[in-house]
This record gives sequence, C-alpha cells and structure tokens, in this order.
Amino acid sequence: MMRAVESYLAVRRAAGFDLKMVEYKLRSFARFATQRGESHICTSTAIEWASQTSSVAERDSRLKTVVRFAQHMRLEDRHHEVPPRDVFGYHKTRRAPFIYTPTDIADLLEAASRLGPPGTLRPHTYTTLLALLVTTGLRISEALALCLDDLTPAGLLIRKTKFQKTRLVPLHPTTAAGLQHYLMLREPVSSGDDHIFLSLYGCSLSRQTIYSTFQHLLTETGLRAGRGGHRPRLHDLRHTFAVRSLEACPNERGTISQHMLALSTYMGHAAVHDTYWYLEATPHLMGDIATSCETFFYGETS
Repeated sequence: MMRAVESYLAVRRAAGFDLKMVEYKLRSFARFATQRGESHICTSTAIEWASQTSSVAERDSRLKTVVRFAQHMRLEDRHHEVPPRDVFGYHKTRRAPFIYTPTDIADLLEAASRLGPPGTLRPHTYTTLLALLVTTGLRISEALALCLDDLTPAGLLIRKTKFQKTRLVPLHPTTAAGLQHYLMLREPVSSGDDHIFLSLYGCSLSRQTIYSTFQHLLTETGLRAGRGGHRPRLHDLRHTFAVRSLEACPNERGTISQHMLALSTYMGHAAVHDTYWYLEATPHLMGDIATSCETFFYGETS
C-alpha cells in the first residue's frame, strides 16, 4: 500500500501539486490498512480510519483524500474500492465576507499613512500594499512574495501561487504609478533583499507583522463587525475587489459568463465556481439577479 501511495504522490507532484498534508494523511491510511493485512483500498477500512478524528470536517477531508487516491488506483486495478464521498454528511460553509465601502478603504489608507516611526519607509509600505490589494484582489501571500523582477511593463507576474499556477495581473496606470513611486522611496533603504515590500529592517515582511499591523489599523479607524458578527479581515479586501468587479459586470446575458471567466482567471481561482460564490455570498448581488429574472419573465413593473 505504501508503494502505491508513493507512486500516486509522484504523479500528482509532477503535475505541480504540493501535497504535504495529502502525503501525511495517505501515509497514515496506508499504515492503518497494512496493519490489517490489506493491500487494496477497502471502503470499510477507509471509513473507519477517517472516523478516528472528532471533527466532522476533518473526517470528511480524510475520507475524500482516500477517495481521490482510490479513483487513481482503480484505473489500473479494479480490486481497489472507491468509498462514497458523502458518508459524514459534511457540507462546507464559507464565512460571509466583510465588504469594505470606499470610505472604509480611504480611512484605512489614511491610518496607514500615519504609521511610525516618523521618517521611515513603513507608512509608505503599508499604504502601497493596502492599495495594491484593493485594486488587484491579490492574496496577501502573493503580494508579500512579489520581487522586483515581477513588476513588468505588462503587469505583475504572480509566480507559483496557492494552486501552483503562474499568472500575469495587468495593472491600472494609477496602480502602476503608485508602485513605481514606492520603489523610488524604497531604493535608499534597500539592503539587498529584492522583495518589493520591505520591513523596517530592510527584509521581506512577514504575515504575522502584516496581520498585527492591520489589526492596529482597524482599531484606529473604528471598523467593527459586519454581517454575521465577523470583524473585517485583511483577506476581505480581496473579497471586496471581487464583489465590486461583479457589480460592474454588464447586464447582457451574453457577456456575464465571459466576465466571470475573466475575473476567475485574473484572481487565480482554481475553478470558476469559486468566483460564482461571490454572487451567493453577497445579498445585494443576489437581489439584482432576482430583479433581472423577474424583469425577464414578467417584463418591466411600475
């Protein structure tokens, strides 16, 4: 069984997948099955192994990891069983995003511009970073990984992202100008690190530093919990970008799908359904869709 796991991991890694957690889970499952004297995947064994954790979400994740492995193995050997995917009845739910208003964003940038120590690069770093997240919808990990060579005349080159993809993100002229201005201010304090965004010490910024500073900015601006009682997050800047882009989507049915596909590609989503989720997650967008449907079926109402 362990040899089959190694072969499966090698095939998927050759396709560009990371699989650190998948490897951990499949090795655990292989040991469990081997201790039972099994050389083929058995549904009852997979379910029992997946049930060894108390979290329903984790049970579901463990079983689905085995399901994907089993589907691969069964192509060559029909003696492998493919367990059913929905044994534990778990359905993933996503937290409702906090959608920032233009005023919220202006307040955050103003607070960032007041960061100390005085005379340092720090306020410029945070205002430029936040503005970039707002105008491009980048993941914070993607923004922090940016290096000088990634800024090209055609836009930002986002390398090996969350799903091991590389994509080009075109920039609005004002965004490109803002980055160039920041790089001019950054040059005198650079210590040889080629990351675009630098800390006070001249090295790349860490996520922990970013998150703690962002919490400080939220406090300074007085931004509080939104729909669902959740406090605004840094990642919600990405959600806000997606929602504002969808709001600008043309109403013609022939162009909506094209707009969705373009936005999905621009944001680096693994699948277009991740982009469609923003329609479901944002009530006023769903309201617009309902109104459009009523108009289509019943015509204009007075």
